[in-house]
Parts: sequence; C-alpha cells; structure tokens
Amino acid sequence: MKKWFQLLRQALRGSEESFTDGSINRAIFLLSVPMIMEMVMESLFAVVDIFFVSKISIEAVATVGLTESVITLVYSIAIGLSTAATATIARRIGEGNTAQARRAIGQVVLISLAISFPIALFGFVFAGDVLSMMGADPKVIQTGTIFAQIQFLSAPVVILLYSLSGALRGAGAAATAMRSLIVANCLNMILGPILIFGFGPVPALGVAGAAIATALGRSIGVGYQLYSLTRVNTALAFVLRDLRPHRETIIAMIKVATGGTVQFLISSASWIFLTRILAEFGSDVVAGYTIAIRVIMFTLLPAWGLANAAATLVGQNLGAQKPERAALSVWKCASYNLIFLVGLSVFMFIGAEHIIGWFSPNVEAIHTGKLALRVLCLGYGFYAYGMVVIQSLNGAGDTRTPTILNLICFWAIEIPLAYVLAIVFNLGPIGVFISVPVAESFLALLGIWQFKKGNWKTVKV
Repeated sequence: MKKWFQLLRQALRGSEESFTDGSINRAIFLLSVPMIMEMVMESLFAVVDIFFVSKISIEAVATVGLTESVITLVYSIAIGLSTAATATIARRIGEGNTAQARRAIGQVVLISLAISFPIALFGFVFAGDVLSMMGADPKVIQTGTIFAQIQFLSAPVVILLYSLSGALRGAGAAATAMRSLIVANCLNMILGPILIFGFGPVPALGVAGAAIATALGRSIGVGYQLYSLTRVNTALAFVLRDLRPHRETIIAMIKVATGGTVQFLISSASWIFLTRILAEFGSDVVAGYTIAIRVIMFTLLPAWGLANAAATLVGQNLGAQKPERAALSVWKCASYNLIFLVGLSVFMFIGAEHIIGWFSPNVEAIHTGKLALRVLCLGYGFYAYGMVVIQSLNGAGDTRTPTILNLICFWAIEIPLAYVLAIVFNLGPIGVFISVPVAESFLALLGIWQFKKGNWKTVKV
C-alpha cells in the first residue's frame, strides 16, 4: 500500500518525462493518473455549466446543447493540434532532442493563435444564424445568442488549452496539464453560480454568465500552462526564439494536425447531425440528450486518460526505436480500459434515471436522457479498445488511418442509420441513440484490424 501511495504521489507531482525504459505498467500508471485527472477537469466545465444552467430553464439547457454541438467544431481543431503536438513532441523526447521539442511547443502556440482568431470573429458575428441553422426555436435563439457569441470569442483560449495540454502530455509532463485544468475549474465553479444567478453587486447574467465563467477559467488555465512552460519546467522551458516561425516544424505539425482535425471534425459533425435530427422532436428531447451526453463524456474520462497515455507511450517509444514496447503498451492500456468500462456500463444502465434526474426535474427530459444513457452505455466494451487503438495511431503520427475509419463509421454508418431509424422507421429518439454504439463498435473493430497490420510503426514525424 505504501508503494502505491508513493507511486500515486509521484504521478500527481509529475517527476518523469521519458517512458522508454522500465516497467510498462508503471509507465501507464504514472502517465494515466494525471491524464485522467486532466480529462475529469476538462469535462467538469461541461458538467458544472449544465448543472447550473438546468436551474434556469429548459430553453437554457437546449441553448447549451445546440451551441456546444457547433462549438465542438472548435474543439475538433483544438484536438487536432493537440494530437500533432503530442505525436511530434513525444517523438522528439523519445529521441532525446529536447531543443527541438521546445521549438515545437513554440510553434504550437503560433499555429493555435493563427487559427483561432478568425473562428472567434466569425462565430461572434453569426452566432444567432448558427443557432437558427441548428433548428433552435425563436425563444432559444433569443436567450442563447449572447451565450454562443461568448463561446466563440473564447476560441483562442480553448484551442491553446487543448494544444498546450497535448504538448505537455507528449513530453511526459501530464501533471502540469492536469494542474492547469484544476486551476481553471476551481475558478469556473466559483464564478459560475455567481455570474449565472447574481451575488451582491454582481447582476444575474443567466446563461451568458455560464459562458463568461468558463471563458475566464480557461484563460487562467492557459496562463498557468504558459507560466509553467517558461518558468517552472526547465527541460521544456521554451524562450522567445522558439516562437519564431520555423517553416519545417510548422509544415510537419500542420500535416499531422490536419489529419487529426479532419478526423475529429468528421466525428464532431456527426454529433451535429444527430442533434439536428433530435431537434425535430422538441427542446425537451434535445435537453435530455444533452444531459445524457455530458454524463457519458464525464464517465468516459478515465478511459480517455488511458488512451492518451497509450498515445504518449507509442510516440516516445517509436522515437527511441522500440516499436514492440509501444505495441505492448497499447494492448495493456486497452485491457485495463475494458475492465473499467464494462463495470461502469452496468452501473450506468441501472442508475440511468437517478443520474439524469439529478440534473433536471423535467419529466420528458428525464425520460429521453435515461433512454439515451442506457442505449449508449451498451457500447462501452467496444469503446474500451476503440479509443485506445485510435489514439495510439494518432500518437504514432498516423492520423490518416483514423480519419478514414471515422469517415466510414460516422458518416457512412451512424448518420444514415440514425435518420432511417428515427425518421423513416419512426422510432423517434431511440433510433438516433442506437446508431451511436453501432458505429462506435465498427470503429473499434476496424481500428484493431489496422493497428495489428503495424503500418503505424514506420510513420515519420
């Protein structure tokens, strides 16, 4: 017990950066613990927001759901950059080239800012039109436009938060990324209720207050990451010259990031289409689905932590010319993931109604959310392997293969199946819910097949 406590303390402190030697189980633990905590902290933004917003009105919840479905496109770009940062920097760390790793971090900052500012401007101008396009009713558009504008304006900090976290994970400094999210979430949880409901001289801003609190929290998180990179972590501390554009590094990172971004845009866009189909059945259904998705995202976080740990181990071990150690790390992460998610799915299925009811008293929303939760968690066993092997391919720098697999599973299977079951066969919302585990199961099987082929071992980053 004392040994495990010491190992846990070391994982949270973040004392290692290279995991190319020694026990694989120990490496998985030291990487996955802070990564799981980081994922939990990131998802807490969504859970905290939906918890407080649900106390305002059902239209407010629908506003969050519809806006977040579109904002997910921003997250896709952020995740694509994060994928490139993890793959590139992990490879440099595995090679023992910290100078190029630091330069890559500087280029991550430049690319993030260059991409995010146009998105922020576009979203601010057309926020109301975006909500209308998503099928929002006039009342939702009226209450939600300001929320959507603030969310779009925060695109630079969202992208930086993700991309810098990916850079830190690739370098094995996952604990720093974790702490940045802890700082950001603490501020969000304090400011959220104050700005939403008002306190003392602070007026009640409603759903807009949730967006402001989240934006401020994330901004402080980015500030902590930059401070840590420049002042605390001496091995990764980039300086001003690392911020100078370096053509070769930028091209290489954009190549990986483009695949990662397109990959996640494909999966994110599929969620937009699913939400659009559900909007045909009313705001109560969208609200129940939104709550269920937030719960699903939150409960899958430990699994994503293991998947991200696998990606870092793959990148670093490929850099150290140890592909077999990389593969073994992936299968171990996947087996641990399976044990966790199968157990969790039983709990989720049994407690679905109570879980959804904690977020909303609306009878229709509870009914829809309970149904969504029970159907979606049926695919947890496949998710366990799917998310690990897909992230591992990304960690190797092979973002092309997961992009193709996502295109097949989400656009050729999930979206058509959702429409046919829900609209053509008149199954309603359950038809949309069924399409998700079906598509994710195909993704897992195809991902395992591609990973076993081993082409990822020869990818150059």
